[in-house]
Amino acid sequence: MGMLAVNLFFRYIVDILRYIKLEAVGSNLIDSNRRSGSDRRRTGVDFDLQPTLKGDLIELRPLRPQDFEALFFAASDPKIWEQHPESDRYQRKVFQKFFDGALESRGAFAIIQRKSGRIIGSSRYCNLDSTNRDVEVGWTFLEREFWGGTYNGELKQLMLDHAFRFVDRVVFVVGEQNFRSLKALAKIGASFLNKAQLPAADGTVRTNVVLVITAKSYRAIEPGA
Repeated sequence: MGMLAVNLFFRYIVDILRYIKLEAVGSNLIDSNRRSGSDRRRTGVDFDLQPTLKGDLIELRPLRPQDFEALFFAASDPKIWEQHPESDRYQRKVFQKFFDGALESRGAFAIIQRKSGRIIGSSRYCNLDSTNRDVEVGWTFLEREFWGGTYNGELKQLMLDHAFRFVDRVVFVVGEQNFRSLKALAKIGASFLNKAQLPAADGTVRTNVVLVITAKSYRAIEPGA
């Protein structure tokens, strides 16, 4: 009986040590995963460029190939593009290139009015920079019926809320003569960063204004302001 008791005791000790070791390994794995997850969020590696985002007025969902006709209908008003560097985008052939580029970007949205269920415009995330922790929001347009701030304000709020889960700043690139868009961005707190000479669709190089909103400045603004 004495030897049996000794053997059981040592087996008990071995089991306890094995349990402690497994607990330590598990704890290290959890800590490692947490640190890794935190790093991915901080650098934007996990940034989902095409989520579905819902507000009170609009819903954003990934743009699909079958959305062409509905989106072209929304874009076929020349007034939408009159201050844009590509002012003929209301033409079907020109818009087709825009639409193809939107699908290829894998960051483009159809903007849907929730009340009617119809597509009223588009926007997209692009040029994600995981190193500098920023992303561009752009290529945005809405039907004129939805101009005036309310719809665009909710659109930008949805996109900024999502973006600042992963990056530290959001960049906007706007044609120098697109005063309407520059004014709209100023209303939501975007500040001037610099000017950039960028190639246009026709091959010419044009001046663009680069604006930025940081996560810090965005969070300092009261929601809905």
